[in-house]
Amino acid sequence: MDFSLNDEQRQIYDYGGRLAQSFDNAYWRDHARRHAYPRAMFEQIAADGFLGMMVPEEYGGSGLGMLEMALFMEGTGNHGIPLFSMVVGPCMSLSHLAAHGTEFHKSELLPRACRGEIQFCFAITEPGAGSNAIRMETMARRKGNRFALNGSKTFITGADVSDYCLVVARTQKHTEVARKTDGFTLFAVDLKKPGIDMQRVRIAAPLPEEQWTLFFDEVDLGPEDVVGEVDEGFSILFDTLNPERIVVGAMCCGVGRWALGQAVEYASERNVFGQPIGAHQGVQHPLAKAHVAVENASLMTRRAAWEFDQGLAAGASSNMARYAGAEAGIEAVDAALQAHGGSGFTEDTGIYEMYPLMRILRTAPINRELCLSYIGEKVMGLPRSY
Repeated sequence: MDFSLNDEQRQIYDYGGRLAQSFDNAYWRDHARRHAYPRAMFEQIAADGFLGMMVPEEYGGSGLGMLEMALFMEGTGNHGIPLFSMVVGPCMSLSHLAAHGTEFHKSELLPRACRGEIQFCFAITEPGAGSNAIRMETMARRKGNRFALNGSKTFITGADVSDYCLVVARTQKHTEVARKTDGFTLFAVDLKKPGIDMQRVRIAAPLPEEQWTLFFDEVDLGPEDVVGEVDEGFSILFDTLNPERIVVGAMCCGVGRWALGQAVEYASERNVFGQPIGAHQGVQHPLAKAHVAVENASLMTRRAAWEFDQGLAAGASSNMARYAGAEAGIEAVDAALQAHGGSGFTEDTGIYEMYPLMRILRTAPINRELCLSYIGEKVMGLPRSY
């Protein structure tokens, strides 16, 4: 693996600095505190051509890979701009449609999504099933050559500002299939269809992206809405889950690096007892330790992204990147808070707002325990735990 970046990759990684000239961390914090969608910033990202990075050029995208998407997410995070909406839309949804969608999805929806004219969200989690997706109960019941979608999904990021949702549903009950992974189908659901309702999930953390529960009541779907093959959705579902883990890990690394940068600046200027507090090992060592963790996690995310782009089995690296990124992000923000002392908790510094975000990402969209279980079983060969 070549660790150097080519000119295009370097430009993508550095884009966060250019974006921050107009939409900086203060802009992000203002929207996060108000739970307000930062529309102007995403319109700029769309105008600059970054929504369709993983979409082929013939469908309006840039035709780039997972590594470029990870570099984008880490690079914007480096400037205190975590973009979780990019995870569920451009990364998980658009790349999936590009790989498995119908000609309508590819020729009509993808170009519009790449231009920012329409947005996508992704729905898999259910109130009852949680991480046990095998036991989901949302059903798309066959009605001739069409389907009637019933059920609910929760913690759906940005559903209120989305036009379409990639919904994972069962087209066969888990009690009626030969294998527990059979009977899943993915649908690209127009959220304006009759029978769809949504309710806000009130998250205590300051975040610009809101969470929603979606309710489906006899929503009419047809073959034109199917993504991939009917009943075979589980096999292609992991085309979205590994990228999710990679880009979340990359975003955590960026935010951690930003927090450490703020702490280094403060600790170099803040004088107590006749010298900068950064000269004291009690301040210096936690920051240095967190720096090591962030850089190690960053390397793992790039390895996972490279493996994914090469068509290699990326599950192990993706789970390690996801775990390492969240843990490093939490450690970095916590060390930065401690270095700032009381000022770290003021609204002026913006450090504290990042802590609940990092803490959420230890738990969602996949919790660290499931990452560790995957590593224990699939990588280390330990007995299956669930």
